[in-house]
Amino acid sequence: MIWNEHGKLRGQHAFLSASKYHWINYDLDKLGESYRSFQAVQRGTKLHALAQGLIEEKIRQARTKKTFNMYVNDAIGYNMLPEQVLYFSENCFGTADCISFRDNTLRIHDLKTGSIPAHMEQLEIYAALFCLEYRYKPDEIKIELRIYQNDDIEIEEPDPNYIYEIMDKIVEFDKYLCDLKAEE
Repeated sequence: MIWNEHGKLRGQHAFLSASKYHWINYDLDKLGESYRSFQAVQRGTKLHALAQGLIEEKIRQARTKKTFNMYVNDAIGYNMLPEQVLYFSENCFGTADCISFRDNTLRIHDLKTGSIPAHMEQLEIYAALFCLEYRYKPDEIKIELRIYQNDDIEIEEPDPNYIYEIMDKIVEFDKYLCDLKAEE
């Protein structure tokens, strides 16, 4: 058999791929909904990459109440680092959209490009990961978390005790997962 060569497609997946086979049970409405969601994820990925480049190059955007512009301009204004990995272990790490730590203040900003309401828990986990990785105590620093979505900014200063709880859970769950892996 002489197989057709599709070298450019190696490692990629089609929207209607065999590995994501659930689509065979969709009707056209569900297919359209799933495709629009997929497109929104693709758009979000592109916007995050654009924001990262603009922040790194310190290229401010027009001062408007648009989510993207506010996010980029605030990140530049606070001299933040985009797309920073926070690492506790191979079981628990994540990438903060933008982060800075200056004058004993931890700032974490998150850009949400979709319409599904965001949750502050993601940023609280980043704060816990920061404290674990860099050995800071949440009650000895100021923490400000921001979610940029739907032309609005949600701001939270989390309770340090809650960040401690998340830190404890990360440590406990990581140990448990390591023990499970050791049993394999």
